Amino acid sequence: MTTVPERGRARRWRRRASTLALAAACGIAARAGSDGGTPLPIGPRAYGDRPTVETMAGLGARIFMDASLSASGRQSCASCHDPAHAFAPPNALPVQLGGVDLRHPGVRNAPSLMYLQTTIPFTEHYIDDEDGHGDDAGPTGGLTWDGRVDSPHEQALIPLFAPHEMANRDARALAARVRKAAYADEFRAAFSAPGRNVLDDPEQTVRWLAMALEIYQQTPAVFYPFTSKFDAVLRHQASYTPQEARGLALFDDPNRGNCATCHPSAIRSDGGFPLFTDAGHVDIGVPRNPAIAANRDPRYHDLGLCGPLRTDLAHDDELCGAFKAPSLRNVALRGSYFHNGAMHSLKDVLEFYVDRDLHPERWYARRADGAVQRYDDLPERLRGHVNREVPFEPLPGDQPRLTAAEIDDVIAFLHTLTDGYGPVPAVQPTTSR
Repeated sequence: MTTVPERGRARRWRRRASTLALAAACGIAARAGSDGGTPLPIGPRAYGDRPTVETMAGLGARIFMDASLSASGRQSCASCHDPAHAFAPPNALPVQLGGVDLRHPGVRNAPSLMYLQTTIPFTEHYIDDEDGHGDDAGPTGGLTWDGRVDSPHEQALIPLFAPHEMANRDARALAARVRKAAYADEFRAAFSAPGRNVLDDPEQTVRWLAMALEIYQQTPAVFYPFTSKFDAVLRHQASYTPQEARGLALFDDPNRGNCATCHPSAIRSDGGFPLFTDAGHVDIGVPRNPAIAANRDPRYHDLGLCGPLRTDLAHDDELCGAFKAPSLRNVALRGSYFHNGAMHSLKDVLEFYVDRDLHPERWYARRADGAVQRYDDLPERLRGHVNREVPFEPLPGDQPRLTAAEIDDVIAFLHTLTDGYGPVPAVQPTTSR
């Protein structure tokens, strides 16, 4: 759960249908590398009636599972985004290992790839005008923890070239691996211009590969199936247990859990089912995780919107330490939580929200003089920007906003957000906004 000042209203979303995604991407220069990298030339383009969305989605699925596209030959997209774990990591490690020898650790917890299809492009100032108030909701949108790319095909290029992930040296190295793949002939037939072989052009090969991954990630039954118990209740096909119902009430209550502030749970004004994120970015002071190798250097800080992976906002102190609020759909399947994987159970996460400022010694390291170093993963000059609203703000008498029993109730509700309770509906819930 995440809260942020003055960001309690519902968000408007923009649907990105598969065919529109393909058309739009044809005019956007994709970026490669963990820091955005260098732009690839404009392209690709369609050739008559090919490639079809079905062809691209099918190839994208095979590419997603293909470990031979990595420098190690042993890591695929699915290694960190396992379909059996809601396209999130299959383990409880805070970061995954990759690189040419699978020994290089990353610096962030891999997020789920589900329910991202309507994420708006990143903006520093999201104006929420659905209710006519026009409030500035602050930084919103984009993909990854810091919103530094705006489309799945851009996002796909990051792990393909990052040295601590699939570690391809450049487009030429990746294209050479595609030429050896089992689906190389299908790739060539789908994406080659008349009289040409796309596999002879490394940059266009990479461009099409990234687009195939994007189209695959637009597959409704796979990436946004809406098959949880929560969805079944919305369809009047199931009912909550008393504990689940209490948990939802606490989740929504702005004076108790206040979770719905950043993880809206209500059906939207257009009838769309909630995605349980407003895509906003906020600093909640997550504790420093000593299990991440980069954190062994006391000078290193992962500051989210202002670096080190994102560089365009590096000098805006008010944004430092802010990370995107993830969707809570399938949250119970995760083995680690937050951008740095600092916690490993929903109980720990909820207790952190209600106990962080009551008992900081439980969450943060101590300095050499024995004093608790609150918000220890931020330089001292930035700690004033940490969110302190409900549920962080305690009740009168320094009581937590949720009791232990109430935390169990909220956790019971969160388990209703796990897909697979029922079949994929014949008609998908609208996701436009």
